[in-house]
Amino acid sequence: MTDGTAAGTATAWAAPRGFAIEMRGAAARWPGPGIGFECDWRGQDADPRRRTEVRLAWTMETLFLRFDCRYRTLTVFPAAAGVAGRHMGLWERDVAEAFLRPEPRRAPPRYGEFEIAPNGLWLDLDIDWERGAVGAGAARELRSGMGSAAWIDRARRRWTAELAIPMQALTREFDPGRPWRANFFRVEGAREPRGYFAWRPTGTPQPQFHVPAAFGRLRFARGGGGGG
Repeated sequence: MTDGTAAGTATAWAAPRGFAIEMRGAAARWPGPGIGFECDWRGQDADPRRRTEVRLAWTMETLFLRFDCRYRTLTVFPAAAGVAGRHMGLWERDVAEAFLRPEPRRAPPRYGEFEIAPNGLWLDLDIDWERGAVGAGAARELRSGMGSAAWIDRARRRWTAELAIPMQALTREFDPGRPWRANFFRVEGAREPRGYFAWRPTGTPQPQFHVPAAFGRLRFARGGGGGG
């Protein structure tokens, strides 16, 4: 997979007509290459057996994300009555996360946090970050109307999730010519030492994903780069 990890840039590719998330859908149907990461939040201790690959696509109405996650172990909260719904505290078990900041110049930073677990439990939050105070983020439920699908391939030790996030939940005026800031993360395990992985390292002494200054660049491309 070709990615922009070294340059700190992820690309969301214009989606073809009728594109939608799909349970057990093949990655090759996505319109362009994505990014990948396997190092921890400090940018150290690479673990290829926990590698995460992220693809992004967009229409004027929707941002689509796909996480392809290799895993060593699986630890999830049980889904009530087998239904994969919203779950607060999802980050305390295995999860993939996207932090999306459509207005990079806004101060203090404000961004959306979107989480999905291997069994389909999900969470969407609006983060209003107080400038200069690490750990002082104020989170509220975003109620974005996000759609999701997730499935596990135990034979290959991989789990996959796809998200469809309405643009209106992210920004009032989406302009594909204006890059966003973003970061992507994985957590694996329920007890320390857990695995904390980041696309763009946050560099904090202890695991901490909420570091807006460390976010990479998310650009929107109109031409597809070919699936893979």
